[in-house]
Amino acid sequence: MRDSSPLLTETQPSPPPVRSSNDNEWASVPGFVEAKINYLVPTSERPVAYQYDPPPGVPLRTGQYAEYPVVVRNGRGSGKRLSLDREGFLLARQPTPFARFYDAEAVKAEYYADVERVVRKLAGASRVVVFDHNVRHAPKFQLREGGAKEPVKRAHNDYTVKSGPQRVRDFLGDEGEALLKRRFAIINVWRPIHGPVEEAPLALCDALSIAPADLVATNLIYRDRVGETYALAHNPAHRWYYFPRMESDEVVLIKCFDSAEDGRARFAAHSAFDDPTSPANARPRESIEARTLAFFD
Repeated sequence: MRDSSPLLTETQPSPPPVRSSNDNEWASVPGFVEAKINYLVPTSERPVAYQYDPPPGVPLRTGQYAEYPVVVRNGRGSGKRLSLDREGFLLARQPTPFARFYDAEAVKAEYYADVERVVRKLAGASRVVVFDHNVRHAPKFQLREGGAKEPVKRAHNDYTVKSGPQRVRDFLGDEGEALLKRRFAIINVWRPIHGPVEEAPLALCDALSIAPADLVATNLIYRDRVGETYALAHNPAHRWYYFPRMESDEVVLIKCFDSAEDGRARFAAHSAFDDPTSPANARPRESIEARTLAFFD
């Protein structure tokens, strides 16, 4: 049963930037970095990624990726208020005393309810349901500890026009069909576990700079089902942002799907990347992302 006690400090919709670009704290942070993003090289073959050890002789993942140089803008000092409905993501300060991020049951019992409150407040949703989460830390992933995964250094979006609605059906059953008659979105809430983020920060692609042809459907093969995500093909028009040195009291909301087709952001692709300004002794990034279904009246 979820603990209903508030763990996160709610803020008003469309919050101001978390820190001013004039703050002394950020004086040494550049307005942009030149980095490389791994993009899918489109072919006639539909990419496939197994989510378990595949049969002998079957590759874990298909699809060719190539690095492209990009400019990744500092979202803290971009001079504009980044929003879920325009760019597809936003930054907000949301402190939490919760610390047991590698305890999956504690996350579900205590952290999920607060993530739901944050998305209701910041996205304006009338109902929000968290349906899963991932923790990421490369050293723990290598040691198979805490259920951790490694940061994903490939440009992608978590859901597609097909798999977005299917996730509602799979998670909410018969109720899902009725809810699909309303506008809904899938919104990720991404938080550093131990800040500041010094290595493998998250780059976010402005959804309005992504052309439909840039999104390439990819099969995710599970033992009991087949899911679908988008890999991102390169387009020089893409506009990338990041929020340098994110702290544990900050979250990024990322819109991975929106059922509305009225011109607002629908798919905000993202990727971890190698920050050329990371210190030589940078601490490996630790983060948690909670995925939510957000329904609107």
